Amino acid sequence: MKFKREDLPVGTPVVGMVGGGQLARMTQEAAIALGIQLRVLAEGPTVSAAQAVADAPVGDYRDPETVRRFAAETDVVTFDHEHVPTELLRALEAEGVKVRPGPDALVHAQDKAVMRQRLDTIDAPAPAHQVVASKADIDDFAKRIGGFPIILKTTRGGYDGKGVWVCTGADDPVVDEAFAAKVPILAEEKVDFVRELSAIVARSPHGQAVAYPIVESVQKDGICVEVTAPAPDLDPDKAAQAQQTALKIAGELGVVGVLAVEMFEARDGRLLVNELAMRPHNTGHWSIEGAVTSQFENHLRAVLDLPLGSPAARAPYTVMVNVLGGDVEDMHLGLLHCMARDPGLKVHFYGKSVKPGRKVGHVTAYGDDLADVRERARHAAAYLTGTIDE
Repeated sequence: MKFKREDLPVGTPVVGMVGGGQLARMTQEAAIALGIQLRVLAEGPTVSAAQAVADAPVGDYRDPETVRRFAAETDVVTFDHEHVPTELLRALEAEGVKVRPGPDALVHAQDKAVMRQRLDTIDAPAPAHQVVASKADIDDFAKRIGGFPIILKTTRGGYDGKGVWVCTGADDPVVDEAFAAKVPILAEEKVDFVRELSAIVARSPHGQAVAYPIVESVQKDGICVEVTAPAPDLDPDKAAQAQQTALKIAGELGVVGVLAVEMFEARDGRLLVNELAMRPHNTGHWSIEGAVTSQFENHLRAVLDLPLGSPAARAPYTVMVNVLGGDVEDMHLGLLHCMARDPGLKVHFYGKSVKPGRKVGHVTAYGDDLADVRERARHAAAYLTGTIDE
């Protein structure tokens, strides 16, 4: 540990976050304000969070002894990602380590088949689904739901569109590609949806929970590119339904911390749960400037069992646009233009090298006029990535 306990002010909580990505990096800002010592188990000495967190030992999150040593110097362990083996987390809990969210909850974000099975038992609305092990299973599933196309997903390890395929028939080449992943495959109904929504809630060990406004997210090639808070023109009853669904899932699964429930607003009126994430989420980045309490602060409050902060929006509309890697290697060159053009704009860079399609930052704008707020955020992201030059 870089700082000994006795060197820190009396009572300073130490939160350990496994994973050194941008979520840990942005959690550090909230930790600083609250006087919380954030410790990060990083994948390398120069990863996103390691550049911003002083105490960031490098280690393999799959190695039991590495994680044990890391956890021993913390008051509670939480996560920047969901890839730590479930059995390792169960062993830590058995040894008395506070793991939040705990492994019995986190497994529902790690394994899509487990998630679907559990959500079925609590009547959470979901697309039709079935674990498939052969082309015959895929054919049978498609017949049961009215035909192809269907969606195939790896039950573990997929993210940002990876591990997801649109399947047009049992002989579609993507079937072989999916089974080559060597993990169980989940077949799902291909939902005809109007748009994608996200419900973010935070829940404490003692059961307090808060729900953020429902947001609209726009995906491109499986990657979230834009979030609008609140989701424009969403029926208030449907928004309440989405929040209640997320709160119910958090409670039934025993989630501690932030839970993101990604949903489809289907064309037939259904709200269907798509994915779960048990950590701060890309669709909640807007809350840094757009909400009274950001998702990162509420995640820290929750894992330390402190009272949660208000999730209320500060402005009628907040729009967050991800900055994805493109042809411009030095995106800081665009700051002069963006900051001069829009003093109200907020820019976040993650300390990542530019690679095509990689999330390297985001911009946020807020205000009263949705069209204006969207234009400001989209313009800044486009300028930084070099797709426009004025």
